[in-house]
Amino acid sequence: MKISLTQKYNVPGPRYTSYPTVPYWNESDFTDQKWIASFQKAFLESNSQNGISLYIHLPFCESMCTFCSCNKRITKNHSVEETYIEAILKEWDLYCQLLQEKPVIKEIHLGGGTPTFFSTKNLELLIGGILSKANKAKDYEFSFEGHPNNTTYEHLKKLYDFGFRRVSFGVQDYAEKVQKAIHRIQPFHNVAKVTFWAKEIGYTSIGHDIIFGLPFQTIENVIDTVEKTNSLKPDRLAFYSYAHVPWIKGNGQRGFNEENLPKDAEKRMLYETGKQMLSKNGYHEIGMDHFALKSDSLYKATENKELHRNFMGYSASKTQLMIGLGVSSISDSWYSFAQNTKSIEDYYELLEENKLPVVKGHILNNEDLIIRKHILNLTCKFETSWDNELYFKEIHAVLENLREIEKDQLIVIEENKIKITEAGRPFVRNICMAFDLHLKRKSPETDLFSMTV
Repeated sequence: MKISLTQKYNVPGPRYTSYPTVPYWNESDFTDQKWIASFQKAFLESNSQNGISLYIHLPFCESMCTFCSCNKRITKNHSVEETYIEAILKEWDLYCQLLQEKPVIKEIHLGGGTPTFFSTKNLELLIGGILSKANKAKDYEFSFEGHPNNTTYEHLKKLYDFGFRRVSFGVQDYAEKVQKAIHRIQPFHNVAKVTFWAKEIGYTSIGHDIIFGLPFQTIENVIDTVEKTNSLKPDRLAFYSYAHVPWIKGNGQRGFNEENLPKDAEKRMLYETGKQMLSKNGYHEIGMDHFALKSDSLYKATENKELHRNFMGYSASKTQLMIGLGVSSISDSWYSFAQNTKSIEDYYELLEENKLPVVKGHILNNEDLIIRKHILNLTCKFETSWDNELYFKEIHAVLENLREIEKDQLIVIEENKIKITEAGRPFVRNICMAFDLHLKRKSPETDLFSMTV
């Protein structure tokens, strides 16, 4: 019996927010001093020309969403806000003491958790404290994630006044049965309200996040969710596969049974249905799992081949240095990665000792840097090529790994170039896996990754 491409390629695989992926970081070769030297080098190379980026992780949520695999702390006690803001500003101060000149900030992204868990007063303390030690780049882009149930007009206005022009709202799915399963009860009118507020205030890029493959989700649910989304006309959309990884995140993703999840062809049909509807509504596919209107900066960056991807997601611009602040945040100097402790208590303790709260990382070697460029090209441009700079000795073995994918017409291999076909776009992660030499040399002993399709 002939199997479908979805069945054939639906295997566990990384999402490639970094290369090497976190499980393959060489922690034995990583030290705090190496990280400091690496980000100082990147800062000098980047700051005056392109500026730097900041990712700030705000981990608190009032309730557990069972689809979420982010690092979070569930609490209704809002007195935790002040202590955490003070800690982030302390961490930022430690970094500023190590920088050779005043930082120029091109990007800030507030992620979580739930950034809008925090009061406008405390967000003002946070952003004001960050900017008091830095200058804004002329073409800066500040963004944040907002929960439609608790984002207020005051949240949107205060952050707008600080220069935020991008906001993304988590929608997931509008079906009540699905919302109950993932413990995210969120009526359409809440999303509509915050979307209209953001437009009224003047946000230039409003995004909605939609997930396919959720428990009890049907094609009718996806159609209804996309139709409702189109009625609000957000500028960009993330339409991505639910990552079911309960073996990593424990019982937080066990609010439903395995048989309640759409499988293989059924799940793929959810995506194809949504994708076709988005295309008809004027949205263009951008990288992996993202869509944008022609007026949005992501579309323009794609057309100009300037799209970039990092731990903050897809971006219309690129900085060499991204500093992650807050628990579990990952920093990126291009030459190395560094991750903060995931424990809030340890985070506070390390900062009390005037130490950067970094607990692990990876120094990229020459091979890593070359492969990283290829994977970024594939995930941002749907193609990659190699010349003297991007040639590596295992390229012929990689090409052999890709022959079966080529036979299935998911890619076109030319003399020194690979192009992903329209049919191959849903399988970008599988194509990247052929380049992943760490994965090829050592398969994980246990399941680490979600399914690719």
